[in-house]
Amino acid sequence: MPTPKVYIDGSAGTTGLRIQERLADRTDLEVKILSEGDRRDPKLRREATETADLTILCLPDDAAIEAAAWANGAGTKVIDASTAHRVNDDWVFGLPEMTPTQREKIQNAQNVSNPGCYPTGMILSIRPLVENGLIGKDAPITIHALSGYTGGGKKLIARWEYERPDLVNLPFESPYALHTKHKHVPEMHKYTGLTFEPQFMPSVGPFPTGMRLEIPLHKAVFPEAVTANDIWEVLDTRYANEQFIKVNKIEDSLAYADPAFDPRAANDTNRCDISIMPNKLGHVMIIIQIDNLGKGASGAAVQNMNIMLGLPENAALKS
Repeated sequence: MPTPKVYIDGSAGTTGLRIQERLADRTDLEVKILSEGDRRDPKLRREATETADLTILCLPDDAAIEAAAWANGAGTKVIDASTAHRVNDDWVFGLPEMTPTQREKIQNAQNVSNPGCYPTGMILSIRPLVENGLIGKDAPITIHALSGYTGGGKKLIARWEYERPDLVNLPFESPYALHTKHKHVPEMHKYTGLTFEPQFMPSVGPFPTGMRLEIPLHKAVFPEAVTANDIWEVLDTRYANEQFIKVNKIEDSLAYADPAFDPRAANDTNRCDISIMPNKLGHVMIIIQIDNLGKGASGAAVQNMNIMLGLPENAALKS
């Protein structure tokens, strides 16, 4: 069988660079990357796309739409890491653990949209609860999230590390996009099965990579008496055989201590850690830790690539 050819379009961006790092030692792939002088040349990009078996798009939305059209015309498989196709019904959403059949859909897909970092943890936590009736579809869901500043790409990295180097010593997180509809909300809404769009409150912290999401579930959203243990059992059962999803035992979550639930805990892995925190008033908090550039971006792209090319799913990925 010929060695699969993979072209990374947008290899100089934050996600593209991380994908390169993950694929650097792979001998079962032929990875194509254009030089600094050639990477913006549309003719060379199109040629590289059309001669590849699979292309990974790490591009702005408009450029990704154009490059996807090139790939589709040539029969090249596509993984799009932009937001352009994430809620497009003609594309397969690239979260293998989302449903029991999602992995097979990805394997057979021509076009796969890579999930966003924030939605990955939120969907994996909330969708099973909706499907199993632990919370209603009409439940009002709020997500507070904290990300490392690399999640904002080169512009935000430049702001934190060069334009405002004092920010890396900030003793608190900095909320953003509170007055807008964040680009990740549509996929959170679509793939959880919720009736209403969730309220999303993102923030950025004084560290490069890492992510933590906190989803408070007020006891009023439960259709009947639902406990933290009920939620744990649904999630633990759902992900029991998933190598990259870790559902922590409630007693382990309760043993938290300063610094609690470090957003950097899953860094450099493709892991998503889920903790369920009970409350004596009957409320429940779900806490997710993930590498925003790992399972939230480059790791997810490599995982999807492995599936689409029929290679070991965990190749070049840490759990």
